[in-house]
Amino acid sequence: MSVVIPDDILRATRMTEDELKLEIAIMLYKQEKISSGKARAWTGLTVIEFQHELAKRGLCINYDVEDFQADIKTLQLMKLL
Repeated sequence: MSVVIPDDILRATRMTEDELKLEIAIMLYKQEKISSGKARAWTGLTVIEFQHELAKRGLCINYDVEDFQADIKTLQLMKLL
């Protein structure tokens, strides 16, 4: 499925297509509709670039206790802890 944004809407935002795509991706990420990986893939940003964009907006990576525990398990399996 594709969504077409009319040129007059894009002009009204005074944003480039890439800027608007980034804003939409960040909004969806903030609302927990898509993951940071999906947002980054869609926008073509690296992990660091995406984190920088979030920081500019005062947002943080969604990282909860379950994510932390999963990371601990992974590190233990890799014998890094």
